[in-house]
Amino acid sequence: MGSDTDQPRRSRRERPAKPALSRDGIVATAVGIMRSEGLAKVTMRRLAQELDTGPASLYVYVANTAELHAAILDELLEPLRVKDDGDWRERLEGLLTSYTNTLFAHPGLARAALVIQPSGAHYLRLIESLLALLDEGGIAPAQAAWGVDLLLQYTTATAAEQSTRDQSADTQAVWDSVTDTLHGTSDRTHPHIAARATQLVSGTPEQRMSWGIATLINGIRDTPVPTGDASAHDRVR
Repeated sequence: MGSDTDQPRRSRRERPAKPALSRDGIVATAVGIMRSEGLAKVTMRRLAQELDTGPASLYVYVANTAELHAAILDELLEPLRVKDDGDWRERLEGLLTSYTNTLFAHPGLARAALVIQPSGAHYLRLIESLLALLDEGGIAPAQAAWGVDLLLQYTTATAAEQSTRDQSADTQAVWDSVTDTLHGTSDRTHPHIAARATQLVSGTPEQRMSWGIATLINGIRDTPVPTGDASAHDRVR
C-alpha cells in the first residue's frame, strides 16, 4: 500500500473554476441581493464580491448602477401578463395593478423606478400590452402613445409614495394628524376644505388607485395630443 506521499499533490491555489460572467447571471445575482438585502445594497462593489470578481469586470456587461437597477426592474416584470377575462378597461387596470404591486414588494425599487429607464424585453412587452389594450378600447394611436407614459408615471409614483409611507414608523400618526387638521379647519377661512374634509381622506389606497386609472383613461381617450413635430429631445429640454 502506498503512503500518503504517493498521492498527487494539488496546489493550494487550485479551486473550482468560477462560472463565466454574463449579463443574465449578473442581473440574476443582483435580484437575489435585492430580495435579501434591499436595493440600496445592490452596488457594483457588492455585486463583484458576490460574483468573486472585480468591479471593473462588471462594466463590460452593465454600464453603471442605474442601468443595473433598470435591468433588475425589467427582470421583475417577467411574470406580468394580461388577464383573459374582463373587458379592456378591467384588463388594463389589472395589468397596471400587477405592475404597481411588483413595485410595492420592493420599496427601494419603487422609488428608483421614478427615474430609471428600463428598456429590456419584459418592459417592452408591458408597453406593447398597454398599447394593445388602449387600441382595443378605441383610443387614438397618438393619445395611446402618450397615455402609456402617463399611466406608468401615475402607477409608479403611487407605488413609490405608498411604499415610503409603509416603511415609516410614524405613518399612522402623520395620517391621523393630517385628518384631524382637515376636520378641524374653519368653514370661515377654508370653506371648501371644511365641506369636503371627509371626502379628502376617504377611500382605500386600492379604491383611489382604481379611480385614478379610470380618470386617466377617460382623459387619454378624450384629450387629443398637441400637433407639431417637436422631437423627444426637444421636449425633454
